[in-house]
Amino acid sequence: MRQPAVSGAFYDEDPDILRSSIARCFLSARGPGELPSQSNMGSSRRIRGVVVPHAGYIFSGEIAAHAYLGLWKDGLPDTLVVIGPNHYGTSPHVSLSDEDFVTPLGVAKVDVALSQELAGGMVRFSSISQASEHSIEVQLPFLQFLRKDITFVPVCMGRQDPEHALTLGKRLSAALAGRDAVIVASSDFSHYVPPEIARKKDALAIDRIVKLDSAGLYETVISEDVTMCGYGPVMTMLHACGGNAGTVLAYGHSGEVRQMDDVVGYCSIKIE
Repeated sequence: MRQPAVSGAFYDEDPDILRSSIARCFLSARGPGELPSQSNMGSSRRIRGVVVPHAGYIFSGEIAAHAYLGLWKDGLPDTLVVIGPNHYGTSPHVSLSDEDFVTPLGVAKVDVALSQELAGGMVRFSSISQASEHSIEVQLPFLQFLRKDITFVPVCMGRQDPEHALTLGKRLSAALAGRDAVIVASSDFSHYVPPEIARKKDALAIDRIVKLDSAGLYETVISEDVTMCGYGPVMTMLHACGGNAGTVLAYGHSGEVRQMDDVVGYCSIKIE
């Protein structure tokens, strides 16, 4: 079992308080303003990928809720792949885990068989590289709020260059063919810049994402110095999903929650 690394920090460790805090993320004015319920549960299954932020829930949870309500209204998939960046340099490779993840809301089971289909070469099993990483973990309570028992594949990217993104994207595309699946690309956007700079630079990256332009996203991040931490997961998701278009569901930054001169940007995007 992979034990929680940021429970009690990025989100509440008490299950009841955690459920209430997630519900507030959905119901708040900055969030989508409604809860997932039987009355708005859909089944069209058009969504193939989502971009979701991964900061503390107090800052990014309401923006993340837009993506998860979108998934709910589209119909929850059978298979979930959650791709996050490695913030701590614990592995230079793309890492998989065969350990189930524990959260205050229960156990999220890892689809080991699907993980094994992805493994090979630069993609390796390494539970150590995921032990302290928050970018995947913080997505799980939201998913468990939607459905108690979830099965997923955690993918942690130590390298976020175009080659790794393309290789992993092709493997995901092949492995998920014929499966009812959604890829969650976990990423925050600009880090610790004035809000007007965050909005300007993030808009450039978001424009590339909604146009499904993986190469353009990488070029923009590098040339415009967009301090987006999960561009590799997003590029991978774009390669794997294909799709027709991306849609921005919500954008915001940490300065909307608490007064600060330098902010972190957050965005939820769906790819259909």
